[in-house]
Amino acid sequence: MSPFTRSLTLFCGRIVAARAVRYHSSLTAELIENMDKKATWDRFYTESSSRTASFKNFEWFFGFDAVRDFIMPLLRTEPHPGGVLRVLDLGCGTSALGPCIYRHSPLPVQVTCADISPVAVRLMQEHIQAEAIQPHNLSSRLELVELDCTQLHEHYGSSSVDLIVDKGTTDALLRSKEGRQKAGLMLKQCLKALRRSGALLQFSDEDPDVRLLWLETEAQESGVMAVDVGVQEVGELRGLSYYCYNVNPRAIV
Repeated sequence: MSPFTRSLTLFCGRIVAARAVRYHSSLTAELIENMDKKATWDRFYTESSSRTASFKNFEWFFGFDAVRDFIMPLLRTEPHPGGVLRVLDLGCGTSALGPCIYRHSPLPVQVTCADISPVAVRLMQEHIQAEAIQPHNLSSRLELVELDCTQLHEHYGSSSVDLIVDKGTTDALLRSKEGRQKAGLMLKQCLKALRRSGALLQFSDEDPDVRLLWLETEAQESGVMAVDVGVQEVGELRGLSYYCYNVNPRAIV
């Protein structure tokens, strides 16, 4: 096993695309210690795209089909007559998750795919334009934005988002050398951005005994905010279990 294989094992739950293992050996130490840094991901996606003749989505953990039954049931009720459900794919990279929500939601959705790396955002924009991806509902919209996930307040007002999907982004921050504080800040901003009827879905390979305690502890804010947290097992792949943490904001009365 190459050094980079071992590195991505820590982050991707031991499921690594063979092409990433072959092509990114130079990123071993940088990726593991600096997964909270923009420069790390710019370099990662630059090297990824330079090694292939055509665009390929890069999926951390798993793709949309593995988690669609956790996501789509939350998009069955309109927030108000004629309204649009606002969905945020947090730390999207070049994943197909956000575009798949856009393609499959029968209700109108405004899907925002956000990532700190302008390289990833550019690659996705070019791909979507080339593929001319069409929505299930003609009123749906899809946008890709460069956004530091610890600065959500600059893009979203309070109680303005219906669903936030986090597939590995919190894991990346928690496992970075200097990312733990950023993970807590990101969680708090997600909860502020969510409507009271909204949900944050975190997909992770972290054990529930650890993640549930972290979520409940970090979400508390001066007696103003708390959360209700549920967990379901997504499944097991190559001996590792994956979980969906459903986090719902709750004001303390």
